[in-house]
Amino acid sequence: MNVENTKALGKIARGTGIVFVGTVVAMLLTFFSRAMLARHFDRYHYGSFTLTVTIISIATTIALLGLSSGLPRQISHYLREDPPKVSRIISTGLAIALSSSVITSLLVILMSGSLASLMKDVLLSKNLHIVSFAIPFIVLLLMLVAISRGYGRVRENFYYRNMLQPLLFFILVGTGILLNQGFSFVFIAYLLSWALSGVSLLIESSKQRLLPRRFEIDGKIGLELLIFSLPLMLTGILDYVMGWTDSIMIGYYYGPDRVGLYNGAAPIARVLPIFLNSMGFIYMPIATGFYTLGDIRGLEKLYRSTTKWAFVLTLPLFITAFAFPRTTILLVFGNRYVEASTALRILSLGFTFHVAMGLNAMTLLAIGRTYDNLIGNLLAAALNVVLNITLIPLYGIEGAAVATALSYIGANVYRTWKLRKRIGITPFGKPYLKTLFLGGIAVAVAFIIGDSGSIVDTALSILVIYTAFMVAFVRAGCVESEDEELMEVIFKRTGLNFKKVLDLIGAKRRK
Repeated sequence: MNVENTKALGKIARGTGIVFVGTVVAMLLTFFSRAMLARHFDRYHYGSFTLTVTIISIATTIALLGLSSGLPRQISHYLREDPPKVSRIISTGLAIALSSSVITSLLVILMSGSLASLMKDVLLSKNLHIVSFAIPFIVLLLMLVAISRGYGRVRENFYYRNMLQPLLFFILVGTGILLNQGFSFVFIAYLLSWALSGVSLLIESSKQRLLPRRFEIDGKIGLELLIFSLPLMLTGILDYVMGWTDSIMIGYYYGPDRVGLYNGAAPIARVLPIFLNSMGFIYMPIATGFYTLGDIRGLEKLYRSTTKWAFVLTLPLFITAFAFPRTTILLVFGNRYVEASTALRILSLGFTFHVAMGLNAMTLLAIGRTYDNLIGNLLAAALNVVLNITLIPLYGIEGAAVATALSYIGANVYRTWKLRKRIGITPFGKPYLKTLFLGGIAVAVAFIIGDSGSIVDTALSILVIYTAFMVAFVRAGCVESEDEELMEVIFKRTGLNFKKVLDLIGAKRRK
């Protein structure tokens, strides 16, 4: 493995560690917030909250116009090609996104009554009248994070997006519940958490000189940004279609109560790509660098290594959700939601398949193939809608789970095929195929053990099975030479010698 690959993987490892910690904290705070809401309010109110946040998330994606994904790529590209152009790119991107966010916020307010009628939710209109004012602040924060990401920084994402906003929401919601505030206070808390976080990051970004000293809006650059980013906006919308059509369609057919039940499973399943998403935050600018330099072999090594380790790290989470769904839901959301156990098992399959295919969408973005991502998501979203319409009336929330899982599988198959066709790379080296086989055995053993409902028994089973998997993973020669170099760097920080650990368990050493 050459020096550039080692440095790149080392940077991803360091960045992933920071992003992962932030993502875990954010997810835990979000879980605790949702658990408080689910336990304090009834399922109808919890479902109404889910529908409201879903609509705001889709509206925010539209308001961003794909710029939160396109801007980091363009910044990282022009830092190498034309550095003076970067300040104009940032200024123009911010101006477009913030203008769009204000317009979108007003449109949501105007449409709130119609949306409430469509979703059979008598609370939705009032909710949206409050929370739609959060859209400009959400866009502001996400754009500032995107700018820092283009410079290869993770600090802003960690402190402001992953830490401050969910922490503020958790504190405000908890305070509201203690003071016996009504349901509307939840959305006031949501608005305040994003507003305070966005303004705080704006002040910090100015201090760190991430923003241009003089804002120059360039029409030509704006057009260039939109041409590159609009497919990413549509891709983002289609991501939400795949991720949230299930909740919206359940709301349409059954109302907020069943949406609340389904969302005893869906948020847990969405935790599964946590390691992959953490790697993706820092992966894209580095992958863009490899492609810009024409180093396709280096890009493939990067892609394969991140995919393999994302799967290895995700495996215990998958075992937990797939083999022990009842215990998992009981622990997180309580007894009222255990009816969603089968839905959790189905969803976990779809999200783990997504992890197993790796950062295919990020890699397509790095090589400038935004339309390939768009077409893949369009096909998968269409499949999702058709399956939801067909299956939800017949099978309820389990039908929604099948629709979502199959749409994620379809999208990832298409993107992986496109990467193979465009630049000849896949995630499937021999060591990774061995890893998938060993992972399958581990999941089968856990499934055979069965879900007893005991938290202690479940935790011990997962610990024993995953430990056995890791020993087999190392001894089977799944750790490659570049992995050893990377892990050696990481282990040094803990005071351990990674090579001695490999020797101790009799690992096969790959050259």
